[in-house]
Amino acid sequence: MPLAVGARLGPFEIVAPLGAGGMGEVYRARDTRLGRDVAIKVLPERFALDRDRLRRFEQEARSIAALNHPHICQLHDVGPGYLVLEYVPGDPLRGPTAVDEALRIARQVASALDAAHERGILHRDLKPDNIIVTRAAGESTAKLLDFGIAKLMDLPESWSDDVTRTIAGAVIGTAAYMSPEQADGQPLDARSDVFSFGAVLYELLSGRRPFVGTTTAQVLSALLRDEPAALDAPPAVERVVRRCLAKRPSDRFQSMRELRTALDDVTTTDVQPSIVVLPFENMSGDKENEYFSDGLAEEVINALTRVPGLKVIARTSAFAFKGKHEDVRRIANTLGVSKVLEGSVRKAGNRIRVMAQLIEAADGTHIWSERYDRELEDVFAVQDEIAEAITSALQLTLTRDSPSRRHTPALPAYDRYLKALHLSDARTPQTLLNAREYFDRALALDSQFALAHAEYGHLYHQLATYGVMRPLDAIPLMRSHTQRALEIEPSLPEGRAMLGTVAMFDFDWVEVERQFRLAMAHGAVPSRVCRYYAHYYLLPTGRAAEAVQYYDVGLSEDPLNLQFRCELCLCLRAAGRLEDGDEELRRIMRIDENFWFPHFVLGVNRALDGHLEEAAAISERAFQLAPWFKPIVGFRAAMLRRTGHLEASNQLRHEHLRPGDRYGDPVGPAMFHLLNGEMNELADWTQKAIEQRQIAVLFFLNAHATALRSTRRWPALAKMMNLSELVA
Repeated sequence: MPLAVGARLGPFEIVAPLGAGGMGEVYRARDTRLGRDVAIKVLPERFALDRDRLRRFEQEARSIAALNHPHICQLHDVGPGYLVLEYVPGDPLRGPTAVDEALRIARQVASALDAAHERGILHRDLKPDNIIVTRAAGESTAKLLDFGIAKLMDLPESWSDDVTRTIAGAVIGTAAYMSPEQADGQPLDARSDVFSFGAVLYELLSGRRPFVGTTTAQVLSALLRDEPAALDAPPAVERVVRRCLAKRPSDRFQSMRELRTALDDVTTTDVQPSIVVLPFENMSGDKENEYFSDGLAEEVINALTRVPGLKVIARTSAFAFKGKHEDVRRIANTLGVSKVLEGSVRKAGNRIRVMAQLIEAADGTHIWSERYDRELEDVFAVQDEIAEAITSALQLTLTRDSPSRRHTPALPAYDRYLKALHLSDARTPQTLLNAREYFDRALALDSQFALAHAEYGHLYHQLATYGVMRPLDAIPLMRSHTQRALEIEPSLPEGRAMLGTVAMFDFDWVEVERQFRLAMAHGAVPSRVCRYYAHYYLLPTGRAAEAVQYYDVGLSEDPLNLQFRCELCLCLRAAGRLEDGDEELRRIMRIDENFWFPHFVLGVNRALDGHLEEAAAISERAFQLAPWFKPIVGFRAAMLRRTGHLEASNQLRHEHLRPGDRYGDPVGPAMFHLLNGEMNELADWTQKAIEQRQIAVLFFLNAHATALRSTRRWPALAKMMNLSELVA
């Protein structure tokens, strides 16, 4: 039975539970003798008579007592069935983390493991949750916890061989981080901890696990067979990680001491350079030219993303600081970059003047600055000159296998393309329709503009997703523009990703995966491609945990993209991480209280979790912000009905959901019936959504309408979407 707050174990008073730790429950407690907080690990009652578990518990005490290291949690005391440990405030290790910070933490953990190995102790359960990071005065300190399944490499004679014999051939540890020999039940040495260390460092750098799957068996299979995906990290760092993760122990670092030396040899010059290109300030008299200055910054971003080894913050996050005049050091710290590019554009007649300066974020000093006075026709040359100047200042080179520019469009076409992007970013029905006019004008002037074709395909996807166009009308146009983009430029990753998205509307999951694999096959993967792969393939096919990892990767380069972060919350809920998702939604709402999407998602979550009054209040605000979005109408109508306002609910449905219109957005009525517990009606509208290719139904089913899977209607619905075998 868990210990209650206020219970005592000798002189120790329980303050709060801290969760499970290896083979015991862990509590925060107060040492009443010394007046300090401690952590107490208690062997559960049901194990008190288990000879093997008691021996392992004693072994942990002996293991920790033998160690005295600044990065290992210290043992203070021991009692009958419990350990008294140092209380370490902080958070479990989480990624993605900037390379220099990751290396600093990695060196601390490697030092702790080296000390343990020197005393003949293997950890055998190294994972992020067993490493607590405390942050104070701008510095991070790691502490290694939980030697609950530690193994003494040289047992004293007084110890019975039963300690290890009882687990011989068994798989003990955490599947995603154990070494291949540990997974196979083979004898272990220090090189097993080296492998686990590599898995932890991989996740710390990338935000995703090196070996993934939806079941333990799949994870173990990947661990034994597959190589992890490439890291977006400096080559020297990736070489260290890859050597740690070698399948054969003989191919790894042979000791933690050797690994420590390799980490020490990765100098700061090896750390990945990173940059944010802020939106260029429009200095022209005509404020309508703002889209042009934004477009100039975006093209510099696009050029820099093709520089190997350079981390470039994506447009959405970079433009979050537009017009705010924040200190560059604060911006850099928020986005996790070392360099900031800012500038201004003055457009007058057929001439432009561009001022650009590259700033060292650490101290605000100027690395490089330049002024460009050009004819307007030379704008593309200016973009390339700026990119080349930055790469020179950072001592990098553009990739040799791709030109610095994909296609130089006709200037009038480029002007209209920038206007189309500017309008589509607003994501309202009218601005999306206006963007379509500008894409048409751009492509009429330059039909070979591949990126414009790909972005036009994306616009039709938005029109379908937000209910502005019927999906069955939008899909052929989305497909034709995307295919045209790939005819012109076959390797265009945005085009491949959009073609995969088109295949999703056909529920052709094999083709979806194939196109996304092609999109991610060459060079740096745009953050949007990571997001699409997670949202349009992994989540619908029941692989929510992997989807979260890909969102984390995409958000490492686009951390302030609030749309991406909201979609991540859908994946978190589908992965069973309800509290994490809701807390992230609240953070997004604090950043931008007028962004409608997090209000909608959080409100539905709270309704499904039984918090009706809170959900009703959120539904009112969500409807005020986006009355045109039909699922929000369904949500609001449901909350009115659930709180006794039946007439208002019926009127809202009659005016906005058009239940008698077979082409009206079916996800709105589906949401209404879901939140009223009407499962048969929910299934009816879900079927209509599938027939109409209203793709929002896929995310609705994975994040909210999971109860539908337990009804008799689900097998037929899953078959309509070709999901039966994949989800099973």
